[in-house]
Amino acid sequence: MQFVIIPGSELPIYRQIMRQVTDALSGGRLRPGDKLTSQRELAEQLVVSPLTVKKAYDELEREGLITTERGRGTFVTAAAAATDPRQQKERLRPEVRQLLSRARLSGVTVEALAKLLVEEEQHWNTERDAQS
Repeated sequence: MQFVIIPGSELPIYRQIMRQVTDALSGGRLRPGDKLTSQRELAEQLVVSPLTVKKAYDELEREGLITTERGRGTFVTAAAAATDPRQQKERLRPEVRQLLSRARLSGVTVEALAKLLVEEEQHWNTERDAQS
């Protein structure tokens, strides 16, 4: 898996790593049992602190999406694909609230935001299909 970090992004680097892993999971590019790049190797590739990568991996592990096996590496868990949809929906709630808040501050209506979500889903599906 290839990671791309945008240093000037308002999203912290560890969150960018997390987002790319979760996007790969939801898009089918990562599957249960797949091995992730080691924390040290990823830090070297991205030219970031190993602690930044560790923080991302720790958060992903706390969410039950990956597991680290000492001496073997870090792997996508079977639970990543089998998480209860209600739990996943609840995990999204804080991000949805933040998105709504940002939309309101920008003068974007809920209807326009919903339309934007549909457009982005179509774009995301097109990208995913192109990568397959």
